[in-house]
Formats: sequence, C-alpha cells, structure tokens
Amino acid sequence: MMKRKWKQLGLLSLLLLLLVSLAGCGTSLADENTWQHVQQTKTITWGVKADTRLFGLMDVKDSQIKGFDVDIAKAVTQQMLGKNSQAKFVQVTSNTRVPMLKSGNIDAIAATMSVTKEREKQVAFSDTYFQAGQALLVKKGSRIHSVKDLKKGDVVIGVQGSDSVENIKKAAPQAKVIQLSDASQAFTALKAGQGVAMTSDNAILYGMSTQDNRFVVTGGSFFDEPYAVAANKGQTEFTDHVNTALKQLVKNGEYQRIVQKWFGNVPGFKASDATIGGE
Repeated sequence: MMKRKWKQLGLLSLLLLLLVSLAGCGTSLADENTWQHVQQTKTITWGVKADTRLFGLMDVKDSQIKGFDVDIAKAVTQQMLGKNSQAKFVQVTSNTRVPMLKSGNIDAIAATMSVTKEREKQVAFSDTYFQAGQALLVKKGSRIHSVKDLKKGDVVIGVQGSDSVENIKKAAPQAKVIQLSDASQAFTALKAGQGVAMTSDNAILYGMSTQDNRFVVTGGSFFDEPYAVAANKGQTEFTDHVNTALKQLVKNGEYQRIVQKWFGNVPGFKASDATIGGE
C-alpha cells in the first residue's frame, strides 16, 4: 500500500514538472530576445493585414500580400539584417495581431497599428512611420459631412479591435456603432446600406474610395492615428534597431519611393501630410 502511494506521488510530481515545462515552452518564443533571435535566423516574421487596400491586401493572382506596410517591413528587415535577410508575413486582423505577437507566432506587427496609451501597456512601439487620421467614408450625396452630422439612430460601421470604434463612440455618442471582423466586411456592409458611414483611418478609407468611386472620404481628420511597428514589451533593443532602420530609409530615399508607389496617385489624399520626416 505504501509503495503504491509513493509511486502515485512520484507520477504526480513528474506530471507537475511536465506541465511547468510545457508552460515555459509556450511563452519562450515571446519572451526571448527578439533582436538576438532575428540576427541568428536572418529573418523577421511580420504580422500584416491582408484585407486593407494600399497597406496590406491579398493579391489573388499570386497569393501574395502587398501594400505599404508590407514594403516598409521588407525594407526595414533588409536595413536591419542585410540584403540576404528574409521578411516573412503572417496574416493578422486588428483583433488578432496582439495575441499573435504575445504568443510568439510573429516577431513584430506592421498592420496599420496606431499608437495609443492603452496599447503601450501591451506592446513596445517604434517611432511613427505613417501619420494617419480618423475619418468617415460615406456614399456620394450623403448628408454626413462630419461627425457633427451623425444623429441619434445613425449606424456607423467599424472594425473590431481598432481604436476607431472607441474614438467614434466618444466623438458621436448619439450614433449606434456596429463592429465587423475586418475592413473588407465593414466596407461590404456599408455598400449594402447597413450604415450611413464607415469609420477608420483616412488612408485606409481613401483606398476604399479608389476601389468604388460611389463612396467618398469626409469629416476631415478628427483623431490622430500614428502608425508604428509593434514588438513585445521589453524588446527595446529590437525597436531601437527598427527606429534606426526607419531613419536610414528616409535618408536614402527608399521610404519616399515606397510612399510614392502606394499613395502617389490616390485622389484627395495628401501623402506629404502623413509621412515622416528625416530627423
């Protein structure tokens, strides 16, 4: 009887050790030094969007995600790790990008992610690489010209996990806000007449207006939305190298080339107001 109890205790101890080991493995990728990891692998795995025109959109012809964020991530990777380095891309949404970063599935986020005080509690941000602003997308001829025109009962469509949703609730508390999982679903709902406006960052909305010219961007910029690269908390060595890379891309003209490629011919959008300087 005593031997059986000791055997059971031994098995229980082994089980506890195994559980602790597994728990450690689950957090090791997110907790390790990101800069050392990417130096060793010569690869940065980026979380990018695949539903956001101009910034990150899946090209059905070759199944590649393409956009401003993607090109910036590629350029930053090469600037940080050299010409023979590799940038890998994993699709994220506004709702999944931080959990995927924390789980270690990605090294960094470049996915129209604006810097907020709340997010700074969860992630480490680089310097700003694009200065967007929140606006409204409405059908041509709409009575909505600014957030002040939103009345009680008006439905505004937003994206889950984006700070645009919380911002519009503050700016127009009388309106009803519905949230959909990504930008393309939100735009589809707007086109179907499920709301009087969609709210997001102006650069994203301009991309949608080029896709369907029945819709226009309005409302000016009623909240600043500075985009930055996000890494796990404590990864200051990695974000410092991202900041250095961004400055070098501005200095050597690569940043401006990427901006011109994606925003140079977007009607109504003044890219010079949204891009970073060379300080």
